[in-house]
Amino acid sequence: MAGINKLKNEIIDIGKLLWDKDLASALNGNMSVRVDEKRIILSATKTCLGRLSEKDLLLCDNDGNSLEAGKVTSEKLMHTSIYKNFPDVRAVIHTHTPYVNGYFMEHPVFVPRIFEAKLYLGEIKAIDQSLPTVQDINPVLAELKSKGLAVLRHHGVLATGPELFDCFCWIQNLEEAIKTECIATSFNDIKSQGHNVTRSQREEDIRKKAMGGIGAQEQGKIRHKMFSREHIQAIVDIVNGDEKMKQLGEQTNMTMELAVKLDETGQVYSFNFEKGKITKVGNNENAEFLTSAPEVVWRAVFKREIDPFVATTQKKMILRGDFARISKWYAPCSRVFELWTKAVIEG
Repeated sequence: MAGINKLKNEIIDIGKLLWDKDLASALNGNMSVRVDEKRIILSATKTCLGRLSEKDLLLCDNDGNSLEAGKVTSEKLMHTSIYKNFPDVRAVIHTHTPYVNGYFMEHPVFVPRIFEAKLYLGEIKAIDQSLPTVQDINPVLAELKSKGLAVLRHHGVLATGPELFDCFCWIQNLEEAIKTECIATSFNDIKSQGHNVTRSQREEDIRKKAMGGIGAQEQGKIRHKMFSREHIQAIVDIVNGDEKMKQLGEQTNMTMELAVKLDETGQVYSFNFEKGKITKVGNNENAEFLTSAPEVVWRAVFKREIDPFVATTQKKMILRGDFARISKWYAPCSRVFELWTKAVIEG
């Protein structure tokens, strides 16, 4: 019981933190933690995250049935489904943050421009929501496969992680990034004297990304089996034939060896770059940099559902090597990852 009380106190502390940072309001939002394989703790319905007490936090079975007196949150389906589908998740927070909600009422996708947000968040798409509680959990689960964060349009933000504080950081980082974007947009509106020329162009870019970006332009082209030799050769040809990549590689002197590994099969391909050009492809697992990930993550990368840098900071991918060193080639590496998606994969 001491362990359960400790978890309840952690929820209370994070609830206060959310409240103090204006990330929770009134009786909106809900939280949970995994106790063990058979039990979770869920916040009760109609509770204030900033004023939680132990009686507001109910011990439940894996289906959200309360083992203590009280009625659990109406979002129990969302919480229980996440724990059942993601064994590594140990905490879930759902809140109604104002800047996130406001932004996604007007936009289908958020593309960060601040470097830290690019690396930590990546591109965020909103999941359409037509009811006050989540009834169709499948789109939410699909989004959570590639990152620990999901946005529900007209509803709020959902964060998962190994600890409650990780969830808090997800929510705070997204809220701050969108708040900064709103500030930048207001300055741009003043600069353009109300004509919003630049903003209109950005809106068009957002629409293109929401329709699939590069991937949408590649429909009808040859589709390769992921990690096949044909797939790798197609990547090499596209990267070496790109003029922008050539310029970035020469400007930054991108000279290094980068290997990629598919976890399930142990398959490795290594790329030798000389000033941004791929001069050799091998199978060297001892390359200066090695990026490994399971198939589901690689598939998300090649379909441009998640940026490899983002996947690395979120630990969806494991990078062996000096991250500070490879980050100096952020621009050419980002271009490489963009070009990867032009080598369309099957499925």
